[in-house]
Amino acid sequence: MYTEEKKVTQLATLDSFAYSAIEKHFKKSIKHESDVLDDKDPELLHQMRVGLRRLRTAVDVFDFAVDLPKPISDRTISKIAHSLGAVRDLDVLTAELNSQQQSSLPIAEQNRLETLLKKMNKQRKRDFAHLQQTLKGSDYDALKDALKGWLKKPHYQSIAQLPIQEVLPDLLLPLISETLLHPAWLVNANFENGAAIVHSIHPEMLDDFIKQHGPTLHDLRKQMKRVRYQTELFVDFYDSAYAEQIEDFKAIQEVLGQIQDRAVLQGYLGSQIKESVQDVYPTLSKQLDQKVADALRTWQTLQQRYLDPEFRKKLRSLI
Repeated sequence: MYTEEKKVTQLATLDSFAYSAIEKHFKKSIKHESDVLDDKDPELLHQMRVGLRRLRTAVDVFDFAVDLPKPISDRTISKIAHSLGAVRDLDVLTAELNSQQQSSLPIAEQNRLETLLKKMNKQRKRDFAHLQQTLKGSDYDALKDALKGWLKKPHYQSIAQLPIQEVLPDLLLPLISETLLHPAWLVNANFENGAAIVHSIHPEMLDDFIKQHGPTLHDLRKQMKRVRYQTELFVDFYDSAYAEQIEDFKAIQEVLGQIQDRAVLQGYLGSQIKESVQDVYPTLSKQLDQKVADALRTWQTLQQRYLDPEFRKKLRSLI
């Protein structure tokens, strides 16, 4: 049974819904700005980055219905989010290496990591200085001023008068189709007699697998992030099965993120030394391999499900 608030949402037109989405994520984007500039908490920086990503999604989704000033552009929002991301990525790497250093690593590997962490801290200071310049720069100020001005006096395209429910399938079905047609679903898989077969990955082939298929899996991760953020905009228009599906999108994004994190960490370690990572950090490498092997097993279970024709049909029908 719908609440009164949900009933109002169901009757919303495109213009009012677009306005609410853009306003909500703009406010979330700038909520922690001063704390981020003061570098008070890495989590607040992460929240600001997520807010900007969701703002970018809202602007992109409703681009056909709203008339936004030029400073409110995908390029500008991406540039600011990228500055936040450079610092955030180092924070994630540092946290992972700190946790590994505190585990059962040999003293020699711990000492090497200690030296590397100091180097990473210097890099973070440089990246954070660039972030401060970005958040104090003219592009960011112009973006904020343009959004504040538009929220005071919004402008729309003619199609924005349509009830939101009439256009939901047109907004979401292309997104679902793009996701289902992504080549990553067929990584290490093939069809036999019409049925999808996902082949297991031998532990000794992990490095080769990541090198060959990592970029494709990472691209699907980015697509799952888009599909998650866009479908979350419309969760109030669907039942609990839709909300559960969004959680499924999130699970795929996260497990692919774990695989990507391993690739990034392995690549970063390799860029800092002349020898192989396995030779310099043998124990750490084994621990990382175990983590990525666990993540790949989870991924392949999800992969098998998304290759099932009945599941794909059900997903389309859900929209």
